[in-house]
Amino acid sequence: MTDEEAAFRAAAKNLPDPRPRPEEELKILEEVWRQPTGWRLPTAVNNNIVGAAYVGAALLFFVLAGCLALLMRSQLATPMAEIVGQDTYNQLFTMHGTVMMFLFAVPAVEAMGVLLLPQMLAARDLPFPRLSAFAFWAYLVGGLVFFTTIFFGQSPDGGWFMYPPLTSYIYSPDSKADWWLLGIGFIEISAIAGAIEIVVGVLKTRSPGMSLDKLPLFGWAMLVFAGMIIVGFPAIILGTILLELERAFHWPFFVAEKGGDPLLWQHLFWFFGHPEVYIIFIPAAGMMSMIVPVVARAKLVGYRLIVAALVATGFISFGLWVHHMFTTGLPPISTGFFSAASMAVAIPAGIQVFAWIATIMAGERARWNVPTLFTVGFLIIFTMGGLTGVMVAMVPFDWQAHDTYFVVAHLHYVLIGGMVFPLFAAIYYWVPMVSRFALSERVGKWVFWLMFTGMHLTFLPMHWTGFAGMPRRVYTYLPEMGLDGLNLVSTMGAFTIGAGVALFVIDMALKFRMTQDENAGNVYGGGTLEWLPNGSYAARSIPIVKSREPLWDNPELSDQVEKGQWFLPGALTRRRETIVTSPLKAIPQYLVIIPGPSWWHVVAAVFTAVFFLSLTVKMVLVAVIGGVIAIAAMLRWVWELDQGPDHDPVDVGGGLKLPVYMLGNKNHAIWAVWVLIVVIGMIFTCMVFSYVYLWSVQPDRWPPPGTRLPGLLHTGGALLLLAGSAGLLAIADRMLTQGRGKAAVVAPLLAGVLVLGAAVGGDIWLWTRTGLWPSESGYGASTFALGFLNAQNLAAITFMAGLVAARILVGRTDNVRRLSFDTTRLLWRYTIVQAAVTVIVAHGFPRLVS
Repeated sequence: MTDEEAAFRAAAKNLPDPRPRPEEELKILEEVWRQPTGWRLPTAVNNNIVGAAYVGAALLFFVLAGCLALLMRSQLATPMAEIVGQDTYNQLFTMHGTVMMFLFAVPAVEAMGVLLLPQMLAARDLPFPRLSAFAFWAYLVGGLVFFTTIFFGQSPDGGWFMYPPLTSYIYSPDSKADWWLLGIGFIEISAIAGAIEIVVGVLKTRSPGMSLDKLPLFGWAMLVFAGMIIVGFPAIILGTILLELERAFHWPFFVAEKGGDPLLWQHLFWFFGHPEVYIIFIPAAGMMSMIVPVVARAKLVGYRLIVAALVATGFISFGLWVHHMFTTGLPPISTGFFSAASMAVAIPAGIQVFAWIATIMAGERARWNVPTLFTVGFLIIFTMGGLTGVMVAMVPFDWQAHDTYFVVAHLHYVLIGGMVFPLFAAIYYWVPMVSRFALSERVGKWVFWLMFTGMHLTFLPMHWTGFAGMPRRVYTYLPEMGLDGLNLVSTMGAFTIGAGVALFVIDMALKFRMTQDENAGNVYGGGTLEWLPNGSYAARSIPIVKSREPLWDNPELSDQVEKGQWFLPGALTRRRETIVTSPLKAIPQYLVIIPGPSWWHVVAAVFTAVFFLSLTVKMVLVAVIGGVIAIAAMLRWVWELDQGPDHDPVDVGGGLKLPVYMLGNKNHAIWAVWVLIVVIGMIFTCMVFSYVYLWSVQPDRWPPPGTRLPGLLHTGGALLLLAGSAGLLAIADRMLTQGRGKAAVVAPLLAGVLVLGAAVGGDIWLWTRTGLWPSESGYGASTFALGFLNAQNLAAITFMAGLVAARILVGRTDNVRRLSFDTTRLLWRYTIVQAAVTVIVAHGFPRLVS
């Protein structure tokens, strides 16, 4: 038993504390956590404010994308209709899919995580609240600007999957595709920021005693969800970078006649795209696992099996991307493997469905409230979508159904059944947690039946239209096909869904009233910690968790928490704070000071959006100005962090004293940097895959005839420079640890950056001296793209090292307050490793295969 665990167990014997807490303590707590109002409201970082706004923005994009769908269905209601033209329809189709997948589905479930997780974990907030707020503002501003392109005829029209070569500069020379590439790529960065917050929050800020086997299933689902984003989204980020480099500078990654291959895009896109279906489904499944026991009034059947199923789904889903490429001419052995994997993923989903049904059967008679209806609707619709999913997983059947309306039907049964219905169930279930009033049960039942009926009216006939040969992505069809009646029924169904959503929006407008100190409460009788009495500071005190449904097992817990009888009953440092715990057993480790409201993350988010969106329309000067302002705001944002151990250890309750500062691997910021390294590493891994893949397609042009390779002396020189940078970083680390003078630390630190820049920049310059240019061949483009990724890392290290040097010179960083140095050092070391691998691959691989 560790000292931390022994101290925790000793403190647990003294809790709950029966002594009354002073009233002054509660007043200080309320003042510290008070939310900004009026014109300062955008600076709020409280998870309930940011999470509610995040969910609201996602629902806005859901409604907007739904309106585009109604326009498309109006066009397809009758053959040879002329409501919209072909070009407009292509924009509508592209925007509908893009907005639904990128601006609604993933942000909606991520927003639910921001809103619910701190309450479920009984944490005061997520560990990086400004990061969550930054992700929200970047998403909102970028998404709204992206959507407005539909009103100016400048929306992307290459499909939400943006397949080259149709989206390359050769066939799409205008800026429509750039809006997708820069806009969506930027929004995916926002999603990754949220994923980092969720991973660290779930693993490091759980309530004491909430070991992983007591973690609410929504927490498990969000942990798997965030992990899948961290592993899967880098592929699409790299894909958008490569396609934009091709469009802007004619680097031919996807141009076959120059050594590229358009199928490379499909591999990158679907490595992200198919897991995204499960990225969406897994949080929805987690919400279902929270709601089903409540509506059934029974503890969930098969908790451990469901956890295993969630994790298995996450793993298996990354072996399915070729599921979308069965008709591209891949070898039979490849299609056979991915077909088997596509069918195998149904097993963990089936485990969860059977567990939910078993829970309902084991409980009391279900109460047919709105969450129950949407839960049952989800089970029916998602199961139907899963059955057709097994069908299209079979290669011969997929050959026949591919690119027909059968696939459209399957997709929408899975996505609407597997995500939209669970989300609506969750909204009706959890709105009382944040709103003064619950939503109307009577109106909600109308919403359900309109959406449920409309769902089947819209998409069930599409199975038959697909079998009858109606292709996807067409803006009209001939009357001789005999599909008039079925298409008209589908259009009527779409408007029925629209009526249900409109009724829901009206109900939200009438009933949803968010306040700091009052809410409708535990209307449905949930047993987990989000239903504790809470204010802007979340729960008054943080309890010890001893079971998975603590409110059911201890009916007095809410009253004890409200009286401050557990851990952290007030603002002990007179600042925002929460307890950081160990990742497995949730043993308290230290008290973290959480940043409060600020304008800096808002400015950084807005001008980051300005940078990316200005590049889309070739406003380079505006983009540069926006980028400079965004970087300045980020530097100012992080400047005030890492205050060091400026407060003595505090008694958080029961005699347990915790430090207010922590260094080393226990620190939550170090965990965040490790997660970031996984993201960067996956982008680089996908680039190495792309490099090798293009060689495998045209090995006789790798390198192109006549290409000179750098000499081995140059290769050794680049590696020596990287080693020199690592050595200088180690010297700076030692000088800082020993408490030497400021110049003794700053000099090797900045020299190390210069040497790292010489290694990265020198290697790129060296390739130009061989006569290799990225615009001439896929080989050259891939080689320079590896260097481009290293240059991105170098830019980040330069800014971080400069910030650390400035902090050292003004006395904000030293051998005690050194967290900013440690995070920079960790990312710096990774950058050196990545650059070394680049040198080895770029210099060595062509020699091995030539």
